[in-house]
Amino acid sequence: MDVFQFRENLIKDYATFTRSFTRIHAEDIRGFVDKAYASGRYWPAPLVQVNPNFKLGKSVEALVADGVLHPECGRIFRAGKSDGSAGVSLDLFKHQEEAIVFAQSGESYVLTIGTGSGKSLAYFIPIVDAILKAKQSAPTPRTRAIVIYPMNALANSQLEELGKFLGDYGDQPPVTFGRYTGQESDEERQRMAANPPDILLTNFMMLELLMTRQDDKDKAVIRNAQGLRFLVLDELHTYRGRQGADVALLVRRVREALSEHLQCIGTSATMATEGTEQEKNQKVAEVACRLFGTRLTAANVITETLQRISPEHLLIDHVRPQLAEAIEAGVPESAGYEELARHPLAVWVELTLGLTRDEGKWRRAQPMTLDDAAKRLAEDAGVDFGAARSTLADFLLLAYRTTDKPSSEGGRSLFAFKLHQFISGGSKVYGTLEPAGQRYLTLEGSQFVPGDRSRRLYALHFCRECGQEYMPVWDERDAQGNVFNPRDIDERAHQVSGDTVN
Repeated sequence: MDVFQFRENLIKDYATFTRSFTRIHAEDIRGFVDKAYASGRYWPAPLVQVNPNFKLGKSVEALVADGVLHPECGRIFRAGKSDGSAGVSLDLFKHQEEAIVFAQSGESYVLTIGTGSGKSLAYFIPIVDAILKAKQSAPTPRTRAIVIYPMNALANSQLEELGKFLGDYGDQPPVTFGRYTGQESDEERQRMAANPPDILLTNFMMLELLMTRQDDKDKAVIRNAQGLRFLVLDELHTYRGRQGADVALLVRRVREALSEHLQCIGTSATMATEGTEQEKNQKVAEVACRLFGTRLTAANVITETLQRISPEHLLIDHVRPQLAEAIEAGVPESAGYEELARHPLAVWVELTLGLTRDEGKWRRAQPMTLDDAAKRLAEDAGVDFGAARSTLADFLLLAYRTTDKPSSEGGRSLFAFKLHQFISGGSKVYGTLEPAGQRYLTLEGSQFVPGDRSRRLYALHFCRECGQEYMPVWDERDAQGNVFNPRDIDERAHQVSGDTVN
């Protein structure tokens, strides 16, 4: 799919939809609104950002061979599993491997890594491993891990994700899991109370109810979690203010009621943006300390480790002389992964839209608009803007389609990129009580024309049949004569100095 064309179609459809409710007859107002839509006021230029590549660690099978993971993990965590295929062992990222090893220390920790980085596997793999090992000596069914999501949609998504790995075992999976968020039927709740899942997916409000309600099924669910090993707070950055205080108290109640040796795990994309890496990690640890009610240091924060895909020794200065020729030649119709990684545009794209160097480590580059990126490419290559923009878009699409191995085997794109498009709802039009062509028009909801308090602004409404504009007002007399004050379209009565105006 061409995401750039998809974006254009989306914007056109949205513009048509939002304008279909209003017909405007007056030429000056219609022209003003047309100009606002044409300026992209309601859909600013999209931001483009290349997803960075994460440094690879060992595979799940390699960790099994090293004795780090339980042998059954090698069968569970495989990519491309199906009825006719056992799939292939998952290749882990470096931060996932670090999380697995850290989890086995028994200390609480926080994962602060970006989207598309496999955050859920970074806690599900060590949790499943710990459950498998614990069942060898204590096979009695009980809930050993509770994962809290801020939204039910995330819990539902992760329920499906766990099913991909554990669903091929039929009725006898080595590790069981269940969802308890308030969406379940009474029969499902009863089943979980009678047969506790090893991993329970929920939200913080439901866990609060489970801890306090007197319903027999809910009380059974909590009893089944005695000796709880793991408590995971996904999307840690969402718990702030009063809600953060509520969650912090909930974690303490869980620890007091279920386990003194509770291991807390938090995940978040970004929680601190200023300072050195050590300073940012320390701030994250401080927040986690308050939420978890346990001691954490910067060493308990696991961050992503990024790596380049294009050749490490090449910088933009090295490929700048080749950019013009590459743009003139156009994007190749097809290319192998290794060949495309060495292309001058690959180096330029990765070091402009993907990575930046900071403190000797690769960090995510800040997103920029496609037009701004194209302007920079045009300057570096010495070509016109149009050629740079079209070539950049085509190269991004090609790099996304080019993978290091088939997708069924967990193949990764050379550059997976994101297009961030923000869309806002349409706003009201405000104008002065002056003739067409002379009146002041604005989309900003202020009381007066900027710099002129003698000219009052009124909200405009339009007849759906003919498009005639109307300004709802209150006609209020004072010593100077008639005064028109703005009126909400739904108001029918107005109190003025003890009198009711209709």
